Amino acid sequence: MRRLLSVILLVLAASFLPAAAAMYDSIPMLVQGKDTFYLAFLHDVYVYPPLRFQNKKQERFYWKTVRDVKKTLPYAKMITKDMAYADAELAKLATDKERRQWWRRYERYLFKKYEKDFRGMYASQGRMLMKLMDRESERTSYELIKQYRGKAAADFWQFVAKLFKNDLKEGYDGADKDRIIERVINLVEAGQL
Repeated sequence: MRRLLSVILLVLAASFLPAAAAMYDSIPMLVQGKDTFYLAFLHDVYVYPPLRFQNKKQERFYWKTVRDVKKTLPYAKMITKDMAYADAELAKLATDKERRQWWRRYERYLFKKYEKDFRGMYASQGRMLMKLMDRESERTSYELIKQYRGKAAADFWQFVAKLFKNDLKEGYDGADKDRIIERVINLVEAGQL
């Protein structure tokens, strides 16, 4: 009985294989005369020279950067979209009072949306998020706080950041100072890391 059941299952599985293979095996093509051109999208592939770490500390720093970028890059992209939406909505409102009321509601929504995730981040991931926000929006954290909350709030949070040896006015420099972060971002976005 078991042998018969296994043979039936094998025959049924074999009958579905050609349909499944055809579904995953099709590539769009273009035929011009006697030439056939296969149309396929190829992702960018980044080739960097291999990293040579001089000690374990450098290697730990690199893999910590990889971890932090993988965790915070999606948030930086989502927050950038939220900021674009907020800017568009604030531009539609006529008076300052309406803008403040709308912003308070939207700020509560954003707080609920991101609070749980952000509270679980390490301090290094928070610093990475600030850098990636600058990369995505081309504005420093200080400028963003100043735009949405005002100069007094921006100065207060800059003071708090300085207490913890951080700087909200520090920008992202992918060509020089933050080139390792830029390398990791390119590799992560390409799916190579």
